[in-house]
Amino acid sequence: MSEDPGRYLAVGPRVGLRAFSLHDAEEFTARARESRELHRPWLFPPCTTETYRTYAATLTGDPARAGYLVCDREADGAIAGFVNINNIVRGAFRSGALGYGAFAHAAGRGLFTEALGVLIAYAFGPLDLHRLEANIQPGNLASRALVRRAGFRLEGFSPAMLFIDGAWRDHERWAITAPEPEREPETRPEPDSPRQRL
Repeated sequence: MSEDPGRYLAVGPRVGLRAFSLHDAEEFTARARESRELHRPWLFPPCTTETYRTYAATLTGDPARAGYLVCDREADGAIAGFVNINNIVRGAFRSGALGYGAFAHAAGRGLFTEALGVLIAYAFGPLDLHRLEANIQPGNLASRALVRRAGFRLEGFSPAMLFIDGAWRDHERWAITAPEPEREPETRPEPDSPRQRL
């Protein structure tokens, strides 16, 4: 492995997450075009340099969004896909909604299972979020299996939730929350008399 792990915001054994860059347009869009059959009808990532630049700019210039390229560390950091946290809300909610996609050359190798675990740790650590949501169309079996493996729980069903590919689509709502910090066990004084023990 010859790539530099210091280029990543977060790493796992095989993947690294790094910010989108305008310099990634050519590689990203080529991978998106190669992956159309895999992504349709669920996902429509940018396939041209112009649309990529607009997309990347929204991910880097908006505090309510955070976008990360998933890179294959065993392949010199080649882009394997992406994962975004959208609709980030701070305050008492501290939540965000996930959007993600693997590219065809990286699909089925366990890279995205690892990447989602790395992203969750980063979101609940440095990003200080408490909750992540993934809204998934019921027919997207691969995406449902991915979030289930990552520990997300099914919270409900929302008809006509998101406008995708020209129509309002039903979605299942999956979510995961940060682990509760360990608390010291409460200590109670011993009862003084038999009557207090009742």
